[in-house]
Amino acid sequence: MPLLFDQNISYRILKDLLEYFPNSKQARELGLEEKQDPVIWQYAKKNGYTIVTFDSDFVDFSILYHFPPKVIWLRLGNTSTKNIASELIKRKSVIEEFIENQEEGVLKIDSGF
Repeated sequence: MPLLFDQNISYRILKDLLEYFPNSKQARELGLEEKQDPVIWQYAKKNGYTIVTFDSDFVDFSILYHFPPKVIWLRLGNTSTKNIASELIKRKSVIEEFIENQEEGVLKIDSGF
């Protein structure tokens, strides 16, 4: 399942991650920039994406509407795009297991591994 990076994560992240997470996209690439969160949620659900975001609203959606889509909730603080990419690459196997898991809808990633 490819990742869909929310508009709060730079589109530049893709150059570092496509090797590890093929077919991933950023909201801007899909014409979702400036769209409301429910629109992004529905797009991800319809098109088989896992949402990657800093936005807790998607966590709330997961609780209210369940999954899919799944949500990777980044809690890394104020950090660079390169650092976000590095943290996701380090956790690639955890992310893959999460996506395959049929019982979990949200994966929280913070700075403590």
